[in-house]
Amino acid sequence: MKTIGKIVIFLFVCFFLTQAALFAADKGNFSTAPKTDNGKKWRIGYYEGGEYITYQKNFTATIKALMNLGWIEAAKLPPQKGEQTEELWNWLSSKSKSKYLQFVKDAHYTAKWDENIKKKTAAEIIDRLNQKKDIDLMMSYSTWAGQDLANNKHHTPTMVMVTSNPLSAGIIKSVEDSGYDHIHARVDPFRTEREVRTFHDIIGFKKLGVPYEDSLTGRSYASIDKVEKVAKERGFEIVHCHTLSDGVTQKVAGESMRKCFLELGKKADAIYITSQGGIYSKNIPKLVEIANSHRIPTYSDMGSSHVKLGFLLSVSMADYKYVGQFYAETFAKILNGAKPRELNQIFEDPPRIAINLKTAEIIGYDPPIGVLEMADEIYESIAKPE
Repeated sequence: MKTIGKIVIFLFVCFFLTQAALFAADKGNFSTAPKTDNGKKWRIGYYEGGEYITYQKNFTATIKALMNLGWIEAAKLPPQKGEQTEELWNWLSSKSKSKYLQFVKDAHYTAKWDENIKKKTAAEIIDRLNQKKDIDLMMSYSTWAGQDLANNKHHTPTMVMVTSNPLSAGIIKSVEDSGYDHIHARVDPFRTEREVRTFHDIIGFKKLGVPYEDSLTGRSYASIDKVEKVAKERGFEIVHCHTLSDGVTQKVAGESMRKCFLELGKKADAIYITSQGGIYSKNIPKLVEIANSHRIPTYSDMGSSHVKLGFLLSVSMADYKYVGQFYAETFAKILNGAKPRELNQIFEDPPRIAINLKTAEIIGYDPPIGVLEMADEIYESIAKPE
């Protein structure tokens, strides 16, 4: 109990001290007030590596925050289907009202997690930005999309908005500097260490299973170097299991993840789950069933939507409103004249967790009061994918 109390105090102190320092990190004072481009609307584009629930949640939260800032008239957003963002984009381009922004109807791009489509799409976007020049700001979601646009092949302001580790993925030069005047990438440099330490403090595992693709991108998604750092510090063993993720179909990626869970269920006493192709809403119930049948506690680094589906723990995203506000303010500052490179890139998720009590019951974990006090989101049942 005392240990958990210390965790709560430590996380809150770190979070608020970090945020107090970081909000002064912009290289200049920039407004977030709505403004036009000399009487014209700013034209916005979107590019993602493929459908993913985290992109949908972040994008939705950013749009809501832009409404709060006055860039878009407040309105009820349409229901989201599955993990895609195209329906919301279509609504924004045709039905939303704004004096300042135009979400260009044919400027929503997705690579569908296909290497061949990715190459073609990236080339098409770069050509459009250089030749047609009808986009004023690109919103980029995923490591794939960030790697395609974080370069000097174009000079259109671009926000790389959701990546596991943009530094290790080569998207940015450092956490303080993107390396390109037109690039901004949100980074939480200590997220993995913070999550793994918290997971270890709560569960006290001795063997942590980590499934990931053994490639540059896969190791980046898993931040495996950060996990290894905490393992050495805390004295627990990492049980590696290699999956397939990029460049294969979702079905193949999902099956490789299922096989890893079966393997880790026999070798590990906890599993840390990171972003990759095999983690998607329709596959999560299969993974939860395997982990729960082995009474293995799980932690997903992708937020409470996965806890809702049955993983034991994750960071609580509180409807992603905090990070959505950060993205919206960055977006607004860029349109008010800031170079993306001049703006603070660091934003840490709030120090709260999500927990699934039904999963806890199934695996025989009785969370102490201190853990429940850390939780912003508590699920009492395991939901089915929508």
